Amino acid sequence: QISQALREHGIGVATGEMCQNRVMFKQFLKMHAMQFCQIDSCRVGGVSEVLAIMVLSRKFGVPVVPHAGGVGLCELVRHYSMIDYILISGKIDDRMCEYAEHLHEHFTDQAEIKNARYVLPYKPGFSCQMTKEAIDTFKVSGRNILEELSIDELASFLRRFFDIIDSP
Repeated sequence: QISQALREHGIGVATGEMCQNRVMFKQFLKMHAMQFCQIDSCRVGGVSEVLAIMVLSRKFGVPVVPHAGGVGLCELVRHYSMIDYILISGKIDDRMCEYAEHLHEHFTDQAEIKNARYVLPYKPGFSCQMTKEAIDTFKVSGRNILEELSIDELASFLRRFFDIIDSP
């Protein structure tokens, strides 16, 4: 109903970043409830699930616009955008891909943008390998930090964490 109400105003719905699998995407696509398929590469069950959703989107004529607003998502989604272009849709004219300008320094193969486009990764793999420094800084060593820290200690840890990710 939301999509239908917005369609008459020329507004398309971009959704899917909270969907977990191809079944949910198929329901949205069959109901014409989305005009942009916004896959979250970490939320759905891996590469095979993402590829199935991308093929379903093509069948229904809905462009894939990967969600990349979190830690490492930019490093992951550039692969999907390129797979969509090379193997599935063959189009870039109605395609977009989210980009967030933070947290790339925590990855060994950082996402790169040139001329408003993602650059192909230089290394093999899925580009999600974190640097040793990031792992050492943020690991909790298999402990349940919520049980071990007092509220004040947890608040201090979270302030430190957000200071690190918010710093330029």
